[in-house]
Amino acid sequence: MDLIIFLITLFIFLYSVILHEIFHGLAAEALGDPTPRLSGRISLNPIVHLDPLGSIIIPLFLVLSGSNIVFGWAKPVPINYFNLKDKKYGMAKVALAGPAANFILALIFGLILRFIPFSNSQFSQNLSLIFSQICWVNLLLAFFNLVPIPPLDGSHILFTFLSFKYQNIKIFLIRYQIFILLFFIVFCFPFLGILVRFFFKLITNISI
Repeated sequence: MDLIIFLITLFIFLYSVILHEIFHGLAAEALGDPTPRLSGRISLNPIVHLDPLGSIIIPLFLVLSGSNIVFGWAKPVPINYFNLKDKKYGMAKVALAGPAANFILALIFGLILRFIPFSNSQFSQNLSLIFSQICWVNLLLAFFNLVPIPPLDGSHILFTFLSFKYQNIKIFLIRYQIFILLFFIVFCFPFLGILVRFFFKLITNISI
């Protein structure tokens, strides 16, 4: 049973990451950039999205090692920001679309858990567990990607509103992004978990 739960969780994680990237592409297309569609990235086919290291190897290693921290990524959707109609806020809108997709998924399945009663049958309990996993994973992806550290989506939102006199901050974050991101994952990820638990409880009325 543990293996089945693991495989289901991995499937939920992979498709949550894929939908995240698809919504980046859809937002870019809505703003005038056809690059994601021309690149074949507006697709639910996992093969076109998966990054072998970030989508499979690292998440699998973290789960099997019993780590409390599980993260990963898909191949970024190629976007030509020069094609966007909104030159001022287009980058931020495209960046926000991915986390928004994850939050919407978390909201849908979380509200189902909150308002639709589940019976005590094994099937209902398993379904409830799957919905809980979908809500939890997507909340985690949404908030993690909003952290303003490159290459996460939050950095693109930050850079959109960062005035020119603070460009040294942008340069610093880009130059040392890998070290800053690793520092955040190692030392600050538990605080992100607190935020996820709060919103999970708020949406589902279930405490974890």
